Amino acid sequence: MQSVGIDVSKAKLDCCWLRDSQKNKVKCKIFKNQPDEFRHLGDWLVKNTGSQPDEIHVVLEATGVYHEAVALQLYDRGFRVSVVNPARPKKFAESMGYVHKTDKKDSVILAKFGEQAKPALWVPEPRKIRQLKALIARLEALDEDLQREKNRQEAAELTQASEIVIESLTTMLEALEAERKRLLSEIDDHIDNHPDLKK
Repeated sequence: MQSVGIDVSKAKLDCCWLRDSQKNKVKCKIFKNQPDEFRHLGDWLVKNTGSQPDEIHVVLEATGVYHEAVALQLYDRGFRVSVVNPARPKKFAESMGYVHKTDKKDSVILAKFGEQAKPALWVPEPRKIRQLKALIARLEALDEDLQREKNRQEAAELTQASEIVIESLTTMLEALEAERKRLLSEIDDHIDNHPDLKK
Protein backbone atom coordinates (compact mmCIF):
# COMPACT_ATOMS: atom_id res chain seq x y z
CA MET A 1 0.00 0.00 0.00
CA GLN A 2 1.38 3.39 -1.03
CA SER A 3 1.08 6.14 1.58
CA VAL A 4 0.39 9.74 0.59
CA GLY A 5 -0.15 12.82 2.75
CA ILE A 6 -1.87 15.96 1.55
CA ASP A 7 -1.65 19.18 3.54
CA VAL A 8 -4.76 21.12 2.53
CA SER A 9 -5.19 24.87 2.56
CA LYS A 10 -7.67 27.17 0.87
CA ALA A 11 -5.40 27.78 -2.12
CA LYS A 12 -3.20 24.71 -2.45
CA LEU A 13 -2.62 21.03 -1.82
CA ASP A 14 0.87 20.05 -0.69
CA CYS A 15 1.08 16.40 -1.69
CA CYS A 16 3.84 13.99 -0.61
CA TRP A 17 4.18 10.34 -1.53
CA LEU A 18 6.25 8.32 0.92
CA ARG A 19 8.50 6.46 -1.56
CA ASP A 20 10.65 4.73 1.04
CA SER A 21 9.96 5.33 4.71
CA GLN A 22 13.13 3.51 5.83
CA LYS A 23 15.34 5.84 3.80
CA ASN A 24 13.05 8.82 4.33
CA LYS A 25 12.54 9.27 0.58
CA VAL A 26 9.54 11.27 -0.53
CA LYS A 27 8.26 12.75 -3.75
CA CYS A 28 6.27 15.94 -3.37
CA LYS A 29 4.26 18.22 -5.61
CA ILE A 30 1.98 21.20 -5.06
CA PHE A 31 -1.43 21.42 -6.74
CA LYS A 32 -4.00 24.20 -6.65
CA ASN A 33 -6.98 23.42 -4.45
CA GLN A 34 -9.37 23.67 -7.39
CA PRO A 35 -11.66 20.99 -8.85
CA ASP A 36 -9.94 21.02 -12.25
CA GLU A 37 -6.63 20.18 -10.54
CA PHE A 38 -7.90 17.12 -8.64
CA ARG A 39 -7.76 14.91 -11.74
CA HIS A 40 -4.12 15.94 -12.28
CA LEU A 41 -3.38 15.09 -8.65
CA GLY A 42 -4.87 11.62 -9.05
CA ASP A 43 -3.03 11.08 -12.34
CA TRP A 44 0.25 12.18 -10.72
CA LEU A 45 -0.23 9.73 -7.86
CA VAL A 46 -0.99 6.79 -10.16
CA LYS A 47 1.89 7.62 -12.52
CA ASN A 48 4.52 8.17 -9.83
CA THR A 49 3.61 5.33 -7.50
CA GLY A 50 2.99 2.86 -10.32
CA SER A 51 -0.06 1.72 -8.36
CA GLN A 52 -3.78 1.65 -8.97
CA PRO A 53 -5.96 4.06 -6.96
CA ASP A 54 -7.18 1.31 -4.61
CA GLU A 55 -3.53 0.62 -3.69
CA ILE A 56 -2.90 4.23 -2.65
CA HIS A 57 -3.87 5.46 0.82
CA VAL A 58 -4.27 9.25 0.96
CA VAL A 59 -4.39 10.96 4.36
CA LEU A 60 -5.73 14.49 4.80
CA GLU A 61 -6.60 16.53 7.85
CA ALA A 62 -10.15 17.78 8.33
CA THR A 63 -9.77 21.48 7.51
CA GLY A 64 -13.17 23.10 7.70
CA VAL A 65 -14.48 22.80 4.16
CA TYR A 66 -11.22 23.01 2.21
CA HIS A 67 -10.51 19.26 2.25
CA GLU A 68 -13.98 18.09 1.25
CA ALA A 69 -13.88 18.49 -2.53
CA VAL A 70 -10.49 16.83 -3.03
CA ALA A 71 -11.34 14.02 -0.59
CA LEU A 72 -14.59 13.34 -2.44
CA GLN A 73 -12.93 13.44 -5.87
CA LEU A 74 -10.19 11.01 -4.79
CA TYR A 75 -12.75 8.72 -3.13
CA ASP A 76 -14.92 8.71 -6.26
CA ARG A 77 -11.89 7.78 -8.32
CA GLY A 78 -11.18 4.75 -6.12
CA PHE A 79 -8.39 5.99 -3.86
CA ARG A 80 -8.37 4.90 -0.23
CA VAL A 81 -8.93 8.15 1.68
CA SER A 82 -8.64 8.94 5.38
CA VAL A 83 -9.77 12.30 6.74
CA VAL A 84 -8.33 12.67 10.23
CA ASN A 85 -8.64 15.03 13.16
CA PRO A 86 -5.59 17.36 13.00
CA ALA A 87 -4.72 16.56 16.63
CA ARG A 88 -3.79 12.97 15.75
CA PRO A 89 -1.01 13.72 13.24
CA LYS A 90 0.15 16.57 15.47
CA LYS A 91 0.68 14.18 18.40
CA PHE A 92 2.31 11.72 16.02
CA ALA A 93 4.71 14.45 14.79
CA GLU A 94 5.59 15.43 18.35
CA SER A 95 6.35 11.81 19.21
CA MET A 96 8.66 11.65 16.16
CA GLY A 97 10.48 14.82 17.24
CA TYR A 98 9.27 17.10 14.44
CA VAL A 99 9.13 20.67 15.67
CA HIS A 100 9.46 22.96 12.64
CA LYS A 101 6.18 23.32 10.78
CA THR A 102 6.07 23.68 7.00
CA ASP A 103 3.41 22.61 4.51
CA LYS A 104 5.78 20.11 2.89
CA LYS A 105 6.77 18.66 6.25
CA ASP A 106 3.10 18.46 7.27
CA SER A 107 2.29 16.41 4.18
CA VAL A 108 5.26 14.10 4.88
CA ILE A 109 4.04 13.67 8.47
CA LEU A 110 0.56 12.83 7.18
CA ALA A 111 2.02 10.20 4.83
CA LYS A 112 4.06 8.65 7.65
CA PHE A 113 1.07 8.82 9.97
CA GLY A 114 -1.01 7.01 7.36
CA GLU A 115 1.61 4.31 6.95
CA GLN A 116 2.09 3.69 10.67
CA ALA A 117 -1.29 4.48 12.27
CA LYS A 118 -3.44 3.18 9.40
CA PRO A 119 -6.35 5.52 10.17
CA ALA A 120 -9.88 4.44 9.33
CA LEU A 121 -11.00 4.96 5.77
CA TRP A 122 -13.34 7.84 5.10
CA VAL A 123 -16.68 7.25 3.44
CA PRO A 124 -18.60 10.35 2.37
CA GLU A 125 -22.22 10.79 3.21
CA PRO A 126 -24.57 9.94 0.35
CA ARG A 127 -24.98 12.73 -2.20
CA LYS A 128 -28.64 13.31 -1.29
CA ILE A 129 -27.65 14.00 2.35
CA ARG A 130 -24.79 16.30 1.33
CA GLN A 131 -27.19 18.22 -0.93
CA LEU A 132 -29.77 18.55 1.85
CA LYS A 133 -27.13 19.77 4.31
CA ALA A 134 -25.93 22.35 1.77
CA LEU A 135 -29.49 23.61 1.26
CA ILE A 136 -30.03 23.86 5.01
CA ALA A 137 -26.71 25.66 5.53
CA ARG A 138 -27.67 28.15 2.82
CA LEU A 139 -31.08 28.68 4.44
CA GLU A 140 -29.43 29.33 7.81
CA ALA A 141 -27.04 31.86 6.27
CA LEU A 142 -29.97 33.53 4.53
CA ASP A 143 -31.87 33.73 7.83
CA GLU A 144 -28.87 35.51 9.38
CA ASP A 145 -28.80 37.97 6.48
CA LEU A 146 -32.54 38.55 6.88
CA GLN A 147 -32.16 39.28 10.58
CA ARG A 148 -29.33 41.74 9.92
CA GLU A 149 -31.42 43.59 7.32
CA LYS A 150 -34.42 43.67 9.69
CA ASN A 151 -32.18 45.16 12.39
CA ARG A 152 -30.91 47.76 9.93
CA GLN A 153 -34.46 48.60 8.86
CA GLU A 154 -35.55 49.01 12.47
CA ALA A 155 -32.55 51.25 13.21
CA ALA A 156 -33.21 53.30 10.07
CA GLU A 157 -36.84 53.83 11.06
CA LEU A 158 -35.89 54.77 14.64
CA THR A 159 -33.33 57.31 13.46
CA GLN A 160 -35.66 58.59 10.74
CA ALA A 161 -33.20 57.78 7.96
CA SER A 162 -33.90 58.98 4.44
CA GLU A 163 -36.66 57.36 2.40
CA ILE A 164 -34.04 56.11 -0.06
CA VAL A 165 -32.33 54.08 2.69
CA ILE A 166 -35.62 52.67 3.97
CA GLU A 167 -36.72 51.79 0.41
CA SER A 168 -33.39 50.07 -0.21
CA LEU A 169 -33.77 48.03 2.97
CA THR A 170 -37.36 47.12 2.08
CA THR A 171 -36.28 46.01 -1.41
CA MET A 172 -33.49 43.93 0.07
CA LEU A 173 -35.81 42.33 2.64
CA GLU A 174 -38.34 41.45 -0.06
CA ALA A 175 -35.61 39.82 -2.17
CA LEU A 176 -34.27 37.87 0.81
CA GLU A 177 -37.78 36.74 1.80
CA ALA A 178 -38.45 35.57 -1.78
CA GLU A 179 -35.17 33.64 -1.84
CA ARG A 180 -35.94 32.12 1.56
CA LYS A 181 -39.32 30.95 0.26
CA ARG A 182 -37.65 29.48 -2.84
CA LEU A 183 -35.06 27.65 -0.73
CA LEU A 184 -37.74 26.19 1.55
CA SER A 185 -39.52 24.91 -1.54
CA GLU A 186 -36.24 23.37 -2.81
CA ILE A 187 -35.73 21.65 0.55
CA ASP A 188 -39.30 20.29 0.51
CA ASP A 189 -38.86 19.05 -3.07
CA HIS A 190 -35.54 17.41 -2.23
CA ILE A 191 -37.07 15.59 0.74
CA ASP A 192 -40.11 14.58 -1.34
CA ASN A 193 -37.76 13.17 -4.00
CA HIS A 194 -35.88 11.17 -1.34
CA PRO A 195 -38.56 9.81 1.04
CA ASP A 196 -35.96 8.10 3.25
CA LEU A 197 -34.76 11.58 4.31
CA LYS A 198 -38.06 12.11 6.16
CA LYS A 199 -36.94 9.74 8.91
